[in-house]
Amino acid sequence: MGLAVTSDRKSARLARLYGATALACVLTCVLPAMPASAQELPDIGADVPEGSQMLLEADTLVYDNDANTVTAVGGVQIDYGGNRLVAQRVTYDRKTSRLIASGNVEIVDSSGTRILSDEIDITDDFADGFVNALRVETVDKTYFAAESAERKGGRLTTFNNGVYTACEPCEEKPDRAPIWRIKARKIIWDGKAKTVRFENSRFEFFGFPLAFLPSFEIADPTVKRKSGFLFPGIKYKSELGAGVSIPYYFALSPTYDLTLTGTGYTKQGFLGEAEWRQRFNNGEYSLKIAGIHQNDPDAFIDENGRRNVDSGREGDPNKFRGMFGTQGRFDINPRWAFGWKALFQTDKNFSRTYEIEKYNDYVHTSEIYLTGLHDRNYFDLRGMYFQVQESGFDSDAGSAAERQPWVLPSFDYSYTPDEPLAGGELNIDINSRTVLRSKRDFISAPTRPPFDVDFDERAPLVRGIEGNSTRLTAEAEWKRSYITDGGLVVTPLLAFQADTTYVNQSDRSIDAINAMAGDPDIGVSADIRSAYYRTMATAGLELRWPVLFSTTSATHVLEPMAQVFARPDARYEETLGIPNEDAQSFVFDASTLFERDKFSGYDRIEGGSRANLGLRYSGSFGNGWTTNALFGQSYRLAGDNPFAAPDLVNVGAYSGLDTDTSDYVGLAGFIAPNGLSASVAARFDEQTFEIRRAETKVGYFSAPLSLTAQYAFVQAQPLYGLSEDRREVTLAASTRVHENWRAFGSGTYDLEAGVLVRNAVGFAYDDECFSYTMTWSTKRDNDRIESLREDDEHSIGFNISFRTLGDFGSATSEIIEQ
Repeated sequence: MGLAVTSDRKSARLARLYGATALACVLTCVLPAMPASAQELPDIGADVPEGSQMLLEADTLVYDNDANTVTAVGGVQIDYGGNRLVAQRVTYDRKTSRLIASGNVEIVDSSGTRILSDEIDITDDFADGFVNALRVETVDKTYFAAESAERKGGRLTTFNNGVYTACEPCEEKPDRAPIWRIKARKIIWDGKAKTVRFENSRFEFFGFPLAFLPSFEIADPTVKRKSGFLFPGIKYKSELGAGVSIPYYFALSPTYDLTLTGTGYTKQGFLGEAEWRQRFNNGEYSLKIAGIHQNDPDAFIDENGRRNVDSGREGDPNKFRGMFGTQGRFDINPRWAFGWKALFQTDKNFSRTYEIEKYNDYVHTSEIYLTGLHDRNYFDLRGMYFQVQESGFDSDAGSAAERQPWVLPSFDYSYTPDEPLAGGELNIDINSRTVLRSKRDFISAPTRPPFDVDFDERAPLVRGIEGNSTRLTAEAEWKRSYITDGGLVVTPLLAFQADTTYVNQSDRSIDAINAMAGDPDIGVSADIRSAYYRTMATAGLELRWPVLFSTTSATHVLEPMAQVFARPDARYEETLGIPNEDAQSFVFDASTLFERDKFSGYDRIEGGSRANLGLRYSGSFGNGWTTNALFGQSYRLAGDNPFAAPDLVNVGAYSGLDTDTSDYVGLAGFIAPNGLSASVAARFDEQTFEIRRAETKVGYFSAPLSLTAQYAFVQAQPLYGLSEDRREVTLAASTRVHENWRAFGSGTYDLEAGVLVRNAVGFAYDDECFSYTMTWSTKRDNDRIESLREDDEHSIGFNISFRTLGDFGSATSEIIEQ
């Protein structure tokens, strides 16, 4: 005789084996399937912590001893180990070991994935079962639905008439088709092989079918790595033709894998690539090789018969080109790291020509390094080689790639003790570098006015010697700040630097140095020797007096500043023997006004006594506006002016510091709460106030619109190798014309050459599950000499991204046509 028990919801709570087994069956009967790239599919088994207690609530509990069943009826809720089941009716048949849940069944597992169904029928060993009208919503916003699902043998789960998408349903029109979805007559999940197969499937876009696939298979999303084909890519280049890349991924082990990629080009043939990756507990490394036998090497020859690469001999249509590259990084411990990057290739620009990923930079740095970082202390030791992947033709002086140096090694060490010294801060820096170069790096530039002389009347500027040089520099600085009762900040400073340089240069470099030194307008000595020793002691004082002015709606801070540095002249300042490898980039502006040594590197050092004066301002307003400004000037007080002394590249020429009284430098800017911002920085002639250098930026950023405009001007610096003024205007804009649509564009115009150097325009669509970008761009040569201008470079790029499925488009988001 059956027994029925009816009780109130709040009191119907049981912690029985039957209930626990029933819930476990329910929680493991459904596979929330999705494509492999989603990578977030919960495991088929419910995650129930050991020792968890079950809580069951229902309007009615019925024990039928004749039928040997237990039934919970009416608003059934079961909570077990962070997993929750809601249904109108749950029945467990102890004879058949089957559990049936029906009536708006909803399961929420511990990860947050929701499983919805009309009815679930499953055995308690999870081997066989049936689910009717299934829907799955995962935590990462992916969705699956099927008319029914059936599980057999504890291995295969089949979803009938299934649909998958990563697009959220439209709240206003939930019946409207998502942006994209995959429909399949059958979706079969193999729990042992860890694969998901779609049979008789089609891909739909905005409800319209785009592709029909009789059968395809992807990895089980519970598997992070699975062998198989990846999304293809497309490429185009005039010398190569159109290309299609098809990669295949081998998941060989949990710690290492291999990717093989084949690309077929219509002009040059088949390009093969292979990349090996291996990961360890403390780091990873990769190896990459690529090669091609070119079908048409003559595509790289210009109308004058010159080759921009060593692409093949005449009559040899299958010239081989290739590369080998490797990268790696390992953490020795939390403070120390070791790594490397290396590229070896058959010619100077194979990797850039064929867009080999990770190795297609215009300037690739091959290096090996050891770094350490702890608190304020830093250690860096590395060897480097710079590879310029230029597409130009080699000259008699060699290519830019051949003129690049080996740096073996470069060393930097910075140490700041935790404890103060004499109440102040001590910092010790050590720098060393050894440079080897097989061909000298030089450019032609006029040595005296007029600067519009012919090329053959110009003396070379030696940017890098042919030979080798080594320099070791040690520097110590101590400073301490005192604040007086009146708010004046007084900071005394002491510094000492010592270095030694060893040089071994070729006769060609020595001849170039002697030619420059022999110019009567330069009037310095070559002083060629194998070793140079220098020291520099500095005593400095900095005074700052910040004054605060405040009102009810704003605060303003005015801060007059003054610096005085007393030091002797730098040794060998009037000679051209010491190479300048690291201090060639020199800009004097407001950001460097208060630097103790304004040279950018260690090869040149600043000597002589100097004073820097300036006024800083910052303001903050109650309406959200902020402003800042700085204006000042530098003065040589005693000794030789290091910025007027020529070196191998005339680095100080026209810098604004080459006179006893420097040019004026200043900057000003503001930021508004509505997204508007602007800044201007300039250098003015100290006598005429003529603008020598200027940069202006204006920007506006809001939700629907962003605009930026920039103007840059640099006056000619003939002795520095820049014989003409440079003026450019750059404009960029992006606007969101719809919730998901935006358009963008940019352009750079060379005002001196009258050429639109670069311009680009494009549009994009993006939402939570799909994005598309299309761009058109053009790059032009701004050479003033018409005969030297190269053809325009046009680019078209697109990229399509389906969330959880992958990306499709050109490999670098560009299709380049030269």
